[in-house]
Amino acid sequence: MSKLSRNLIALVAGVAILGGCSLPRGAAVQSEVLSEADAEYPSFQVIDVTRANMPLIASWPRTGPEMDRNWLGTSTGANQSVIQTGDLVNIRIWDSQENSLLTNPSEKSTEMPNVEVGANGAIFLPYVDEVFIRGLTPNSARQRIQSKLEAIVPTAQVQLSLTQGRSNSVEMVGGVSSPGSYAMPSRNYKILGLIADAGGISSTMKNPLVRLIRQGATYEISANTLLGSGSYNTLLLPGDTVVVEEDDRTFTGMGASSRQTVVNFPKEEVNALEALSLMGGLYDVRADPKGVMVLREYSPRQLRSDGSAPNMQQVVFTFDLTSADGLFAARKFQIYPDDVVLATESPLAGLQTLLSIVNSGVTTTQRTVSAANAF
Repeated sequence: MSKLSRNLIALVAGVAILGGCSLPRGAAVQSEVLSEADAEYPSFQVIDVTRANMPLIASWPRTGPEMDRNWLGTSTGANQSVIQTGDLVNIRIWDSQENSLLTNPSEKSTEMPNVEVGANGAIFLPYVDEVFIRGLTPNSARQRIQSKLEAIVPTAQVQLSLTQGRSNSVEMVGGVSSPGSYAMPSRNYKILGLIADAGGISSTMKNPLVRLIRQGATYEISANTLLGSGSYNTLLLPGDTVVVEEDDRTFTGMGASSRQTVVNFPKEEVNALEALSLMGGLYDVRADPKGVMVLREYSPRQLRSDGSAPNMQQVVFTFDLTSADGLFAARKFQIYPDDVVLATESPLAGLQTLLSIVNSGVTTTQRTVSAANAF
């Protein structure tokens, strides 16, 4: 038997062995993932996503961490500051009378600096006792003080300036150039004004989220949405805290795609086609466009038996991206945080691998024979 014949026999034997073995690959085949679905008691539910059933799927409960969509709309407040507890007022009283109760003979005015507005909303004035000024504008407070003084000093004139305390300010925390406490210049101070005063949102942040904390309640919105419409420019209240952070929601991309990784949400909502794009697209040599899946887990309290919600905790949504129906359905299908987007491998990918190995073997054999003949 010639050397060539022996090499060919060895090659054929090798192919036969490879045919009976599991070839190396990067993802499961769709039939392998769904093999349990036909069992008598499967542990997961399979939904083929189409345009016809997308409205029903869209009405199912959301899963994973999500943004609080209960954001406050815009409104208009007063264009002047309002005095609050803890504010400091500087009062100067002018009196032209020679024997004034309030001024020295050599001076025509007296000053009372840094008078703090008490917990009851009042300040103390000599000869007058308490004057309640909380909730008033500086001009209204000046008029009230002067009115109280008229009973004892009819010719008195009052000047008043305000230094706002912490209870008349808002906090800007993180995500901006200059975080800190900001005094409210007026009662018409809005969240976009605060962000601008704090130097704007850092350009390095990915999909920044804006959170407003008010009296124990938290409201959340994406920065892109906030900046995109004036209707979200919320009016701030004293004591508000605003936090800017990166969106920490993620989904996992796996299988026959260019990238297999944990993917951050680049915007508030991502559909199935966008998710594949974020994964680098389907790996064109190995991926099965009829076998794209989204694996999702629901909580027991979200399950229903009437079709208004899934009837099992674990659900596999499948997409056929070779048809217009499947592509349009995938475009409408929203990816939720903690979803797994799986690109399964084509059944033909194993054959392609086998042919590649055979090709490589034939080439090697030819080179060996050529080398032998050369001698």
